[in-house]
Amino acid sequence: MATSLGSNTYNRQNWEDSDFPILCQTCLGENPYIRMTKEKFGKECKICARPFTVFRWCPGVRMRFKKTEVCQTCSKMKNVCQTCLLDLEYGLPIQVRDTGLSVKDEVPRSDVNKEYYTQNMEREIANSDGTRPVGLLGKAPSSSDMLLKLARTTPYYKRNRPHICSFWVKGECKRGEECPYRHEKPTDPDDPLADQNIKDRFYGINDPVANKLLMRATTMPRLDIPEDKSITTLYIGGLGEDVTDSELRNHFYQFGEIRTITIVQRQQCAFIQFATRQAAETAAEKSFNKLIINGRRLNVKWGRSQAARGKEREKDGVTESGIRLEPVPGLPGALPPPPMSDEDASTNYFNLAPTSSSAVMNLGLPPPPGVAMPPPPGFGPPMFHTMDPMAPPMPPPMAMRPPGQVHYPSQDPQRMGAHASRHGGP
Repeated sequence: MATSLGSNTYNRQNWEDSDFPILCQTCLGENPYIRMTKEKFGKECKICARPFTVFRWCPGVRMRFKKTEVCQTCSKMKNVCQTCLLDLEYGLPIQVRDTGLSVKDEVPRSDVNKEYYTQNMEREIANSDGTRPVGLLGKAPSSSDMLLKLARTTPYYKRNRPHICSFWVKGECKRGEECPYRHEKPTDPDDPLADQNIKDRFYGINDPVANKLLMRATTMPRLDIPEDKSITTLYIGGLGEDVTDSELRNHFYQFGEIRTITIVQRQQCAFIQFATRQAAETAAEKSFNKLIINGRRLNVKWGRSQAARGKEREKDGVTESGIRLEPVPGLPGALPPPPMSDEDASTNYFNLAPTSSSAVMNLGLPPPPGVAMPPPPGFGPPMFHTMDPMAPPMPPPMAMRPPGQVHYPSQDPQRMGAHASRHGGP
């Protein structure tokens, strides 16, 4: 498109000419010594379509070459890396960052409005110190609990790996180990992460990586504030044996006045009671899933009132943490209640049914003096006569024996096959 000399000169003044790119630590690589090539006005920005200085470098051994994709003006407007377009502070996509900070920065899409918007942002960037974001992002709150949980704390250098070799996928790669591309199976083409667009990421719409992170944020655990305003105690779990009272006090005193700190060493937990409810809520919000002491991540929960604790003890199959346990199959059930009548309670100690046989007696009580107790079932004499003539005679029944004489089968000499002549008898 033909342009006048004046407009061409004005546009050339707005072209970017920089000495070093704006990059995140992941894109820059783990090698502290890096060699870059600089090409002045090498390409046009993929967002504002203005020429800018392109930098190209290799972030490490067996990594692919990377280059800047957008100009520094677009990078400063969104506070993102010029290559991966991820936030420089949290390492997250723009859509996730704007959702966490409740920012809705709608950059115009048409060429005329985009140029006008970019010139206004350049003027605002020139008037700032260059260390803080500009626009609506600069007016947003400094941090968000969701962003702190999703933020990447260490560089992800795996993102700099080479692309997959298309010849190897078809079985036609002849380079072998010298091939600079990866010889791996490609991902599923139906995977949403395989369809990423740099413009959608910059504008914060239809970003599959951002959608995945937002879905993860909805499933992350959160600490609900109890409705009972009298609860001002926090439960700290997973202390271990090294955490002391002073270390807990040094961390929690910043949130408000501490009334008591109780450490239960056997269960490796502690209870911290604050003087006010506001201090307890602030401590719970600032410490949940963030408290690390001596390299150990501690579990922070709200304490429970005595009334709620008593109600939980009354429930069957519910633990102290509120988890309902499933019944174990195969365990015996509860015993039936004892009989209500006095007559049944005096004899029926085994809760037997009233229709049971009358021959069953209570074997727990000794018999009265002078009354012989019948032998248990199976240990008494047989109920029929044997036809063997050599068998010893049967002992007389219990009722036909003289009173006062108790017969024990183990003391019967005839039981062992002995004869009376051997014991001095006639």
